[in-house]
Amino acid sequence: MVKGIWNYVRKWKKMLTLAIDTATKVCAVGLCRDGQILAEYRINMGMTHSEGLMPQLEQLLTRTKITKNEIDLLAVSMGPGSFTGLRIGLASAEAMAYSWHKPICGVNTLKALAYNLPIDGYVLSPVLDAQKGNFYQAIYEWQQGTLIEHQEIKVVDRKQLLENIAVLGMPALLLGECQKIDLADLPSWCRKAPAHLCWPQAASVALLAEAEYDPDNTGDIFGLEPYYIRRSEAEELWEKRQQE
Repeated sequence: MVKGIWNYVRKWKKMLTLAIDTATKVCAVGLCRDGQILAEYRINMGMTHSEGLMPQLEQLLTRTKITKNEIDLLAVSMGPGSFTGLRIGLASAEAMAYSWHKPICGVNTLKALAYNLPIDGYVLSPVLDAQKGNFYQAIYEWQQGTLIEHQEIKVVDRKQLLENIAVLGMPALLLGECQKIDLADLPSWCRKAPAHLCWPQAASVALLAEAEYDPDNTGDIFGLEPYYIRRSEAEELWEKRQQE
């Protein structure tokens, strides 16, 4: 276990990263330097991200006395998640990257959730509410400091969600939006992660971005596309009306 955690810590690139996560109801911003978490603000009080994100960012930089010139990388959670939330987070990150002349790295929201718990011996199944009784699900496992993907993002119902985990034959932890899963009826080998580790963390977005960022392949600042996975309810309703 100790060796795995050491490998997890020492792989970070030398950089200062500002991260944003607005994929869910949680509005989170954070700062990490060389794999070390410097500061983070998370608010889950029902505020809209359009009114809460920029004040949080301003306070984060003010309290840490870090200027935009010191930041090396902007990281943003790209989904799946709330359609509106993802657009707000990405648009804000792109605007800062453009005006500050900084690179930007978008990361998978479910994979970032797995970075909340870098421990061996458990299957980690981050889930987000996909509406209508469905969930976005991916499955990961930490092995000596490396995150292994057992299942890419899928839209599943509760039965499929548990079946996908069961085939791996390991104890499992659920992370993310678990409110619509009957936790009292979970099998003995599966339980919810502790509440303070269950929700999105901007620090995890930053750590994942630092691990995945390739300075030789930065691409277009405005070339990122959110991982919507499925169409929004508004799009589905519009298409249904066109067919009537």
